[in-house]
Amino acid sequence: MSLNDLFVWLPTQPWAQAISGSWMFPFLESLHVVGLAVLIGSIALLDLRLLGLTGRTWTVTRLTRETLRWTWGGFALAIITGVLMFCGAADLYVANPAFLVKMVLLLLAGANMLAFHLFAWKSVQRWDEGADTILAAKVAGGLSLLFWAAVVVAGRAIAFV
Repeated sequence: MSLNDLFVWLPTQPWAQAISGSWMFPFLESLHVVGLAVLIGSIALLDLRLLGLTGRTWTVTRLTRETLRWTWGGFALAIITGVLMFCGAADLYVANPAFLVKMVLLLLAGANMLAFHLFAWKSVQRWDEGADTILAAKVAGGLSLLFWAAVVVAGRAIAFV
């Protein structure tokens, strides 16, 4: 079965039709928004700290430790609900430019996070305290805010494209 065949097959399944044709879709969509709010809110706290705009009294490592479970919880909720909503109309979503842009932006946000942890995070002990973080951390924080805001815009545009 090709990927295209899978996207055509998924929405024909009774459980996927039940999701897309009932109260379950708006319920899942509401949970998806809650998951995104928790995810992006917790990420934004760290990003703003990396940029030196807020939370200057907190070390970066402490803020990361305090927000990480919220970040992963929001991510899990957003992924689970997003996949379930996708299954109900997979054939339509993969043809929607806004959906495809959102997926690319999610990959870019993930790549940005990976680059941050592979490079800037290795030296966090040197810049953990105080408002002045290294340039690489500031760039990662700024890009993260940009990517996640764009994910929200693209996600909202899905319904209108």
